Amino acid sequence: MSTQKIFKSLRKAFPSDTSSKSNQEIAESISKSLISSTSFNLPQITSPLLTNLNPQITHLVLSNPWLSIQSCLYFFNFLQQNHAVTSQKPDLQAHLTLICRLFKARKFAEARNFLDSAIVDDNVRHPVPVITTMVEGLCDEKKVIVKLFDMLFRVYSDNRILKEALDVFDYMKNKGLEIDERSCIVYLLALRNSNQVHSLLSFFHQMVESGVKITVYSMTIAIEVLCREGNTKRARELMDEMIANRGVKPNTFTYNSLLNAYVKRQNFGGVNEILNLMNIDGVSHNAATYALLIDWYSSSGNTKEAERVFDEMHEKGIEPDVQVYTSMISWHSKLGNIKRAFSLFDELITIGLLPNAHTYGGLINGLCKSGQMEAVEILVNEMQSKGIDLNKVIFNTIIDGYCKIGKINDALKLHVVMEKKGNRADVFFYNTIASGLCKLNHFTAAKRFLFTMVEKGVSPNFVSYTTLITIYCKEGNVLEAKRLFREMECQGHMPSTVTYNSLIDGYCRKANMKEAHKLRVEMEEKGLLPDVYTYTTLIHGHCVVRKVDEALELFNEMTKRGLARNIVTYTAMISGLSKEGRLDEAFRLYDEMIKEGLTPDDTVYSSLVASLHST
Repeated sequence: MSTQKIFKSLRKAFPSDTSSKSNQEIAESISKSLISSTSFNLPQITSPLLTNLNPQITHLVLSNPWLSIQSCLYFFNFLQQNHAVTSQKPDLQAHLTLICRLFKARKFAEARNFLDSAIVDDNVRHPVPVITTMVEGLCDEKKVIVKLFDMLFRVYSDNRILKEALDVFDYMKNKGLEIDERSCIVYLLALRNSNQVHSLLSFFHQMVESGVKITVYSMTIAIEVLCREGNTKRARELMDEMIANRGVKPNTFTYNSLLNAYVKRQNFGGVNEILNLMNIDGVSHNAATYALLIDWYSSSGNTKEAERVFDEMHEKGIEPDVQVYTSMISWHSKLGNIKRAFSLFDELITIGLLPNAHTYGGLINGLCKSGQMEAVEILVNEMQSKGIDLNKVIFNTIIDGYCKIGKINDALKLHVVMEKKGNRADVFFYNTIASGLCKLNHFTAAKRFLFTMVEKGVSPNFVSYTTLITIYCKEGNVLEAKRLFREMECQGHMPSTVTYNSLIDGYCRKANMKEAHKLRVEMEEKGLLPDVYTYTTLIHGHCVVRKVDEALELFNEMTKRGLARNIVTYTAMISGLSKEGRLDEAFRLYDEMIKEGLTPDDTVYSSLVASLHST
């Protein structure tokens, strides 16, 4: 039917004097004209008759059982789209009336679209209690009501309207309506993606208490979130509860969540326990499991076991992806196995996988650690030729590589390129350059660089403070070093063993052994264990002030604490004993040093020779 014919039909349905007609009569007239129409093209001309439409008439038309769903949809869309013809837009009742009709006709996709509209449109949206009351008045078929509220629960969840979604859940629970676990999963995922951890765990317990069927999928979401929050103990307890009380069997994804948490926390016992459970339950490893195991063994320095797992993947027909290859390449590079890292890189290319910035980053990191900066430059050119941009991590890695070999100017040139690409210099960059300058004994330049960092609005971290403290101690300004040390603590940056070692060294240089020992006690009270450098510094300090017995006491204490004495430690102790003329003890330590596989340097020989000439 043409637009003009439809409009004429509507004119007949609405005579000039419509005030005398009841809502029921007008609705019946509209319904008849729609039923008699073979098609419905929306009229583009206005009619004063249509201004008599009201919510009651709209509801009566849409709920007319003789009117087809298609005609209802046409009429509904006409009201929504023709504001110039009628100001009467479909309200909440109109939406719900049509949605109930669509559910009965099993047109669920269309029903979902109108539900979406009803909850996001400010002119239609109402509180959940209003919706539930209205639906109860519109529909008396329980199956339809259950499906409608189940979909409403999902639609609220998908739109992250989480409070209202929970209101719908509570309504269904209180009315004894069946709740689909799949809809609950949608809500759980919405909570997870909104980072509402407490609400997610609370809702999962509501599911359990409400008698909702719990499957491995909802259980895994709860376990994954607990693991992500670091609460592996509760995650494991929850899994055990679900197995015992609900008969839910964990799958690969469940175990991977726990495995990932244990790997990140370097929990050897936890990793082995999960692997054992997977084996007992006959749960297969997937690519993610293997990737986690490769990370686990590689981070522990056990590349042999990582290679075994990598080979097992191939044997089981699970092709490693770029992530797995990148992990293997990165760990081999970190451990100095550059040849194997490049072999894996070539293998990755051969099987048709495309390396990404992280893959190249792993290789570049290894090359930078070994000072092979020319090879780094070749890789960077290859990356760029493939359209792969350097990210901030790679820039900082290369800058660090240049600083390690003393090429500060090259590092600064790269920093200019880095900033041109929109990567603003961060605290890592400033710390790296300052550290590089310190290695070249350019302490004044290093201080100036760190001061510039603060002026540019980059906040110092504990590494920045430690670097400055070290510089001031080497310059003999322990008062400024101590002031910075306290400022560091006030700013919330916890000093590390390295920080304490620098300050202890500063006091030892000033022959203030009392303050040096106070710092050693303080660091231990804070849970920081003295290392070889701490002991060696104190031993050297005592020897300089000719308190060799105190030095020997510390020297022997190292063995009791499981600390291996190095060349510097032996040299300091032998030198101290030699100056005091205690040759027998000095030569005994010399022999011990040789047995330990340490090669004495010229300082040791000079000390021993000098002591022989002085006796």
